[in-house]
Amino acid sequence: MVIASDYEFEMENYMSFEEFDKFKKFSIDKQTPFVMIDLDIVAKKYDDLSKAMPQSDIYYAVKANPEIEVLKLLADKGSFFDVATIYEIDRVLELGVDPSRLSFGNTIKKARDIAYAYSKGVRLFSTDCESDVRKIAENAPESRVFCRIIAEGIGASWPLSRKFGCYPDMAIEVLTLAHQLGLKACGVSFHVGSQQYYISQWREALWDVKIVFDGTAERGIKLDFVNLGGGFPVRYNHPIPETIAYGAEIMEYMVEVFGDDIPKTIIEPGRYMTGDSGILVTEVVQISKKEAGGGRSWMYVDTGKFGGLIETLDECIRYPIYSERTGKMIPYIIAGPTCDSADIMYEKAPYMLPEAIHEGDRLYFFTTGAYTTTYSSVYFNGFPPLETYILQKCKESQ
Repeated sequence: MVIASDYEFEMENYMSFEEFDKFKKFSIDKQTPFVMIDLDIVAKKYDDLSKAMPQSDIYYAVKANPEIEVLKLLADKGSFFDVATIYEIDRVLELGVDPSRLSFGNTIKKARDIAYAYSKGVRLFSTDCESDVRKIAENAPESRVFCRIIAEGIGASWPLSRKFGCYPDMAIEVLTLAHQLGLKACGVSFHVGSQQYYISQWREALWDVKIVFDGTAERGIKLDFVNLGGGFPVRYNHPIPETIAYGAEIMEYMVEVFGDDIPKTIIEPGRYMTGDSGILVTEVVQISKKEAGGGRSWMYVDTGKFGGLIETLDECIRYPIYSERTGKMIPYIIAGPTCDSADIMYEKAPYMLPEAIHEGDRLYFFTTGAYTTTYSSVYFNGFPPLETYILQKCKESQ
């Protein structure tokens, strides 16, 4: 049995064989493709982060995986929630979560959506420009607002720079305007990029945060918190530091930057919280070659970029792929089933998998609990959205 990877990874780096057998037993009668989520892993990730950063409130980024069972588990543990749309707001509030535990973290929002959030009791909003501040002031008066600044995100597998945030000098102006319009200018946020391997990127961003804190203080505006964003990585094909190492080093940076006057912090994990909890199960549809007498083998599976694996774009995220076949390894180009020529996951760096793989075999994509079902298209080529099953239900029924 082999895990396809650029690195030498063992099954034990992901789960025990006994745990995998539970996944397999549960999935044997399910039609592919689908994702299985283990809530016990989500719970452990929350607990690990709470221990690593006890001084920070955890705001789960709902967009990573909005399954009701995931949200309920985190709500019961006391999590706060980072929501990006009114639809995510409704989804969380339907669980009975108090709106004071929500942050409207999207900097791009309609005036009527701000008004809707305010009518539901949301009082914490992210912003990054004067236009948005004016909409918040008009539709959510006296709310708390924090300004997102640009972070370069060097070292992240999925950078989040350019589209969101503004530079520190602009953030000072944005927060000053918020204060003048009767809003409560309260803090600064940033995001060092999703799947960030370099903890030092938090240090770089925090020094920019300090510029904003000092600039607003000179204008009589005292900010009281820093939103450290997401970025905590999960186990793909790179070794990663322990969660406790991230927490300890980030707090060292806070002391370095702010000294004895450390502001309150919040964090917004998404991928970190649910990524490791999921396994995507897919079937090999076809294996072929493009030229007579040799060439690379193409493997087509029944899901792809439009079926939940869009983060393979430019081969940014390289999921560990597990096969139960053994024997000689050969390189495969792996592509999806749709009629779009962009639906190729891995071609620049093909995956090594057993030559003995047959059409009809199942492959298991590990670490697919985040940004898969939410990125799945709705009936492109008629393919239905990616199905989700909660493994804990299986455990409880055994």
